[in-house]
Amino acid sequence: MSMKSMRIFVAGLVLGGVVIGALGSVSAQPERRAINLPGRTTQAPFSDAILAGDTLYLSGRLGMDPATGQPPAEPRQEARNVLDGIRSVLEEAGMTMDDLVSVQVFCSDVAFYADFNAVYTDYFTSDPPARAFLGAGPLLRGARFEVMGIAVGS
Repeated sequence: MSMKSMRIFVAGLVLGGVVIGALGSVSAQPERRAINLPGRTTQAPFSDAILAGDTLYLSGRLGMDPATGQPPAEPRQEARNVLDGIRSVLEEAGMTMDDLVSVQVFCSDVAFYADFNAVYTDYFTSDPPARAFLGAGPLLRGARFEVMGIAVGS
């Protein structure tokens, strides 16, 4: 074997080892499981959340009055309802509001920004998550707020 052939052979072994090493370190996709609140009655084509590894992806939630199925008369009560719903889903997954890392708030009228914020800050014991507050126009069922988020557990 010539010296040039030997170098090519050795380089191939080294590169092959790198490829094999890289392939060997590829991990499987994290286990995914649906998180749904007990007694969920909706037949909507989505879960309350999906837990993938230690990351929880929360579906958008509305803050309807549980007795009437309608938005509460007061925007602050609707904000409490929607955040209580988010907290319930987090608890079902073994997490807390402080595990939220990102939140998106869709609002039918940004004039409700101050009402939402007046309630929102009470839900966190440490720094609140990153957040977007988006004027969205009409929301389902006449809601003022729809909130979705991402949480990371430890």
